[in-house]
Amino acid sequence: MKTFSLCIVMVLIFFLTVSVSAQEPLVFETQQQQDRFDQLTQELRCLVCQNQTLADSDAPLAHALRREVYEMLQSGQSDDQIKLFLVERYGDFVLYRPPLQNNTYLLWLTPLILLLGGVLVLRASIKKRTALLANNEHPDENPVGNPDEWPEN
Repeated sequence: MKTFSLCIVMVLIFFLTVSVSAQEPLVFETQQQQDRFDQLTQELRCLVCQNQTLADSDAPLAHALRREVYEMLQSGQSDDQIKLFLVERYGDFVLYRPPLQNNTYLLWLTPLILLLGGVLVLRASIKKRTALLANNEHPDENPVGNPDEWPEN
């Protein structure tokens, strides 16, 4: 029982140290580096959350990627070098706004395709409704309403 309790305590200490180290503040030498870091993390996607930027995400992988971007900035790499490294490692998906390339056409064109499909469905629905209303213009042929008001045959 003592061994089990010791293991539980060790696991808790491990997770506490990991969470504390992940939340360690990043210290920049200049305001320009801070601005570059902020801009880069707004342009990069969290690989876990997928709908958040790297700056907005609290996922452990996002913390690690922010740390990596920070270290690359500190080593003097340019923004393009950092983006290129991350794209080579994780693919175009890591960019919040991926470039228009052969492999991203579907990503960029899907909203347009869905919009056009919606317009076509709406147009067909309006045509069908117009045709139904045109057929119902003669109330004597197709009585609607209270049965007491229907014409006698």
